Amino acid sequence: MRELILKMSVSLDGFVGGPEGEIEWVFSGDQEAIAWSVETVGNASLHIMGSRTFKDMAAFWPTSTQVFAPPMNRIPKAVFSKQGPAVLKAAEATRALEDARTDAGSTHSGKLQPGADSWSEAYVASGDLADEIARLKSRDGKPILAHGGAAFARSLIAKGLVDQYALLVHPVVLGRGLPIFSDVAPPKRLKLISSTAFPGGSVAQIYRPA
Repeated sequence: MRELILKMSVSLDGFVGGPEGEIEWVFSGDQEAIAWSVETVGNASLHIMGSRTFKDMAAFWPTSTQVFAPPMNRIPKAVFSKQGPAVLKAAEATRALEDARTDAGSTHSGKLQPGADSWSEAYVASGDLADEIARLKSRDGKPILAHGGAAFARSLIAKGLVDQYALLVHPVVLGRGLPIFSDVAPPKRLKLISSTAFPGGSVAQIYRPA
């Protein structure tokens, strides 16, 4: 059985993005925080995400040379979408548009990186969320890592499908934005497993359901 880990960057006031999904503040962490994130992302046997996040990532990571690119490209994917296989074609179209707009630079090679074909080979989960997650968990291997976005994360949390929360809390207050715990009822208690503070002020908090 594989566990499901939800990894999210969170502001001090509990948001994973600004009101319009702004996430610029997520990339202000120090090198130790980045190293923790890379290790967490790499220690998975499957990456899962909602369709909007999948399209964004499928447009970005295949040609990226950033430190996250190897695990993001090489580890298999599952995308949750009612579109069925059409979501893969939509992602390919988004990537083609992105390639046309972006000049090769320090974070993009202009060519596909090793493992880039994993995006076009992603498993498309279009059935009931809980049933699909149960099917994926039933296999052996390293954990499943869920990336969000906010709506997908809320669905996983609300249905009690998350086995571990890996939250990188950033030293920023947004005031308003996109929450991930807003659909929890009644209150859900969590047990703190570990807490790691980084020099830049971010704190990695690992929780499990109590």
